[in-house]
Amino acid sequence: MAQKVILGAEDIRRTLARIAHEILERNQSSRDLVIIGMYTRGVPLANRLAENILRFEGLEIPVGTLDFSLYRDDLDSQRFHPTIKNTDIPFSINNKIVVLVDDVLFTGRSTRAAMDALIDYGRPKAIQLAVLVDRGHRELPVRADYIGKNIPSARDEKIKVRLTETDGQDEVLILDDEAGEV
Repeated sequence: MAQKVILGAEDIRRTLARIAHEILERNQSSRDLVIIGMYTRGVPLANRLAENILRFEGLEIPVGTLDFSLYRDDLDSQRFHPTIKNTDIPFSINNKIVVLVDDVLFTGRSTRAAMDALIDYGRPKAIQLAVLVDRGHRELPVRADYIGKNIPSARDEKIKVRLTETDGQDEVLILDDEAGEV
């Protein structure tokens, strides 16, 4: 039941500010930029990134939400029963640079599913991936463009991201296998 705080609220705030600056630096023409959060915790992270960009540059970047549950490759698993959430992309992604946002990058399977789902909404110019935590252990050739923190972890350890919007507080924990879920 051991758990260790890896990032606190202030660390997360600073990390998201840095990622927002990196997104702006890489994408000089922000008129082609949109941000889409992957459910669940990628959604508030996407909103925070857009708020940071607005605060730093005065640019209002469109933000959407993406449910990729039905694109997962483990739908036939006995232990996975998806709760379908509302995808809300109220703008065209055609010829846009889409920054896809998630909380943790692990095997790459969620990112692959999200990209498959995203393509059903149009043909982006590019897809960039922003994650709060990259924990390694990739099973697919997926790499994040923007990483808040690399956290080397054992496969049996869990990374738990808690955000104020979904969990009442901001923190990232590393848990041993018996301490809780991802």
